[in-house]
Amino acid sequence: MADKKTANLMIGDAEVGLPILTPTAGPDVVDIRKLYGQVGVFTYDPGFTSTASCDSTITYIDGDEGELWYRGYPIEQLAEKSHYLEVCYLLLYGELPDAEQLTDFENRVTSHTMVHEQMHNFFRGFRRDAHPMATMVGVVGAMSAFYHDSTDITDPWQREVASIRLIAKLPTIAAMAYKYSIGQPFVYPQNELDYATNFLHMCFSVPAEKYTVDPALAKAMDRIFTLHADHEQNASTSTVRLAGSSGANPFACIAAGIACLWGPAHGGANQASLEMLRQIGSVENIPEYIARAKDKEDPFRLMGFGHRVYKNFDPRAKVMKESADEVLDLLGVHDNPTLQVAKELEKIAREDDYFVSKKLYPNVDFYSGIILEAMGFPTSMFTPIFALSRTVGWIAQWKEMISDPQIKIGRPRQLYVGADKRDYVDLDNR
Repeated sequence: MADKKTANLMIGDAEVGLPILTPTAGPDVVDIRKLYGQVGVFTYDPGFTSTASCDSTITYIDGDEGELWYRGYPIEQLAEKSHYLEVCYLLLYGELPDAEQLTDFENRVTSHTMVHEQMHNFFRGFRRDAHPMATMVGVVGAMSAFYHDSTDITDPWQREVASIRLIAKLPTIAAMAYKYSIGQPFVYPQNELDYATNFLHMCFSVPAEKYTVDPALAKAMDRIFTLHADHEQNASTSTVRLAGSSGANPFACIAAGIACLWGPAHGGANQASLEMLRQIGSVENIPEYIARAKDKEDPFRLMGFGHRVYKNFDPRAKVMKESADEVLDLLGVHDNPTLQVAKELEKIAREDDYFVSKKLYPNVDFYSGIILEAMGFPTSMFTPIFALSRTVGWIAQWKEMISDPQIKIGRPRQLYVGADKRDYVDLDNR
């Protein structure tokens, strides 16, 4: 990244030259860091949608072209040829591992899958009907109380240990949150199983019976993890970075990211998509809901279509659709009314001029919800699965931020539009 040219800005009679930075890929960036010091003004950008808060080497998105890269590798290639723990290594360390490095990394993750036994008691402090995301926010935040030997962010080794622990233990914590919500006993991890298989085993096995995870389902689960591993400076990632900028420990930062992800406009989109399909109910009702979606006066909105960043297509959705077809074929659940609605709605969205013109294509949330329901997960588990998938991305972004010599505590400015300065009025005179 280097200065390419200068943008000249006139503020009253003063002219200020702002450096223009050129990234590896993507649009140029105007550097406004010295703007306030030079001419005493801020910029105004609600949602920071036109503001780069950091520089990063991890993930790149081109919304117009429908591209997503992890460390320069297209997501389609990684989803087809790689697997989640190899992608974790790539995101954390910047390069694909050789065979020895991958084996060592997988062993380190596998050896940390169990949680502290006292954390079982912590779970029991929640109500039985607690949402699994509420449980995860609390439990992950409490990890700093159980693993306080890896909370010193100034120590590179402690940062590394915390990173491995989070990647290893999030599937265990998510599965425990699920088991607790349905009143079943916790299932301990089995370290001879791979990452995705182990997670599915902890979710669906019970002590009374032997349970074997179908390899095709494990592959689909691994692909879901991979496709959600990172997504540039989204709301939850920005939350993790903002929390980390204060010097907070890594467990607190990841808990903050989980809390942000819980929002229906972010991680809850796949749950909202499936609930919409259930609301439609049957294929016969689709024309009515299509008409409602086109009516600007109707509050109904189609969930799982289009994307805020991707203006052409969501590259993850292509891969996820293949997984959805494979899982539905494997499980033979094509007569499920919800899935029938999804298939027909997908077909209409790809052919109807209204959807095509507005680029309202099915996105990754549309397909991931279908897959997770077919596997047997309730909608309340969709966002926890998203959270454990995204944990490695949050950690990679957090570690990058900690190592950045330009790091500053996050402190957005504001455009104050409240009351002007005024004097206090005594109570008797009001």
